[in-house]
Amino acid sequence: MDNMKLPLLLIGLFLLLSCQTRETSKVVDDPEFTESPTDPSTSYPADMTDVFTAHGGIEAWQNMQALSFEIEKEEGTEKHFINLWDRHDRVEGANFTMGFDGSNVWIKADSTYKGDPTFYHNLMFYFYAMPYVLGDEGIKYLETEPLEFDGITYPGIRIAYNQGVGVSSKDEYFIHYHPETKQMAWLGYTVTYFSQEASSDVHWIRYDHWQEINGLKLPKSVSWYNYQDGQPVDLRNTVSFTNVTLSTQELDQALFEKPTGAVIQ
Repeated sequence: MDNMKLPLLLIGLFLLLSCQTRETSKVVDDPEFTESPTDPSTSYPADMTDVFTAHGGIEAWQNMQALSFEIEKEEGTEKHFINLWDRHDRVEGANFTMGFDGSNVWIKADSTYKGDPTFYHNLMFYFYAMPYVLGDEGIKYLETEPLEFDGITYPGIRIAYNQGVGVSSKDEYFIHYHPETKQMAWLGYTVTYFSQEASSDVHWIRYDHWQEINGLKLPKSVSWYNYQDGQPVDLRNTVSFTNVTLSTQELDQALFEKPTGAVIQ
């Protein structure tokens, strides 16, 4: 929450999408919500548990310590490194290196970098690590209407956050899963980072290509869709993930420290 092969990839995509005016998917507000457990032995809502199980299980994910992956961009390969438990991260791009050391977001870049490191440093991790990141603390699980696409009805779960969780606690997610396999199929999401105001403008990502890494299903690629009247319509662009590693050993903390010449955000 607190993350596309287009120029400037996500930054450009989000700025473009934020300018669109659309009706959004209908949401069922339910004052009786289920909050994410702080104890791994505590059960998640049954439908969320089904999704986790279809992807290898939340317990197996919680045994992992580190994740890395690469994304190909026009300007070169972008490498992402994350320690999963403390969420320290590092992104190495063609003209920048940025990261989070547990206290500060930092960046070392040349003059061609135009993005927002605080927004971007963990953005792609969050989209990539679906559905597992929806088991984080501070999450509320609520009802939402199913998503209809190409003759399939995908049941859904609305995800909201407790106030103060992350840098954009007003963000919302809508996870929709296949009715038979229970695998995650769609993610709807709002972007509140720039305005810091709740949004009803829901964007859509399709998750339909998976790869198994250490017994867990992680995306091989994800696709952003154009949307209209709150529904995904047609393919916009696809991002592929390569050289994925998932380990029970955490990465050296020195990797995430601010290098000489970097600037704290």
